[in-house]
Amino acid sequence: MKMHVSHLDRVRMLLAVLAAALLPAGCYSDRWTGNYDDIQELGIEAIKAERAARANPDAQKQQEAILKKIAAEPLPPYTINGGDKIEVMVYSHPDLSVKTVVTPDGYLGLVLVGQVKVKGLTLAEASAKIEKVLSRYIRNPRVGLSPYEIGSETATITGAVHKAGIYPITDGMRLADLFAKAGGGASRYYDGQTVSAVDYDSSLFLRDQKPVPVDFRRAIEKGDPLHNLKLRSGDYVFVAGRDDSMVYLMGNVKKTIKRVWDERMGLLELLAAGEGLAENHWSHAIIIRNGGGKGNVFKVNLDGIFRGTVPDIRLDPGDVVYIPHDNISEYNVAIKKLFPTAQLINLLLSPFSWVYSLFP
Repeated sequence: MKMHVSHLDRVRMLLAVLAAALLPAGCYSDRWTGNYDDIQELGIEAIKAERAARANPDAQKQQEAILKKIAAEPLPPYTINGGDKIEVMVYSHPDLSVKTVVTPDGYLGLVLVGQVKVKGLTLAEASAKIEKVLSRYIRNPRVGLSPYEIGSETATITGAVHKAGIYPITDGMRLADLFAKAGGGASRYYDGQTVSAVDYDSSLFLRDQKPVPVDFRRAIEKGDPLHNLKLRSGDYVFVAGRDDSMVYLMGNVKKTIKRVWDERMGLLELLAAGEGLAENHWSHAIIIRNGGGKGNVFKVNLDGIFRGTVPDIRLDPGDVVYIPHDNISEYNVAIKKLFPTAQLINLLLSPFSWVYSLFP
């Protein structure tokens, strides 16, 4: 019998194999002199600088220009389609007026004249066509059409939401409204906690089958009108899920753990989940961020956080938090071991990892 193994299980197996091969090598590496005091401290200004460095100002300007252009585009004229509910008013002839539903093939059923095809016509064009047909039976007919429920104007939302589906668009409806109609973001229960399963950064907004550079976090959480676009018929929204965004705690703590990352998660919450610090620990924590590349190792003043003189640090997905014994002991061993560990974690748990290609 052939066992089914998911991509995630395959990745985890490969991670274990590579980590087993790599970490012992770090234990036998030559020692070199180092000191945690040399690492940049991660305070408020350092966080701002780090995140500003990640942002591309030119890309942001281009994104804003695209969104402003989209917002300025006039709405396309409404055309009648199957499923729309239309009130037909024939002035001076109330007996001919009717409320009716456009058939799937685009016809309106009218008193006296029968079926009239109106699919794809604007309200003015459909009124003129019905007037022409009625003129065979009455003199100078005047017809007005008023849609009272438009079933053909819809947008689709799928992915990590509670109620994925196709929803009718009402006047002025925006992305955040569609997200709310779908019951908001999905959640998951992991290790005794309920956390959001939404990955805003990987979510997608399509219009006319082309991606629109929407920042979902700014649209849904902050209501930024530039990103919280007004919907149009045919819009498609995919809300990505966070399956493997983790943070890790190790070192001089009572319990080494990994936790599902949440955008509100701070260092203190992670330490509490690890049942606190061991009796002997340094005054600072070390954070390895984005796989431990150059410039991505920081220290955080734990004593200052505990005293309330330093704000708690929000964690990013993939962060590895290490609590050293002191500012110099095992510096070389920890850095040489944790750098490749963090790099492997970020590489192998990436949703677009090349590793998947190894397992057809």
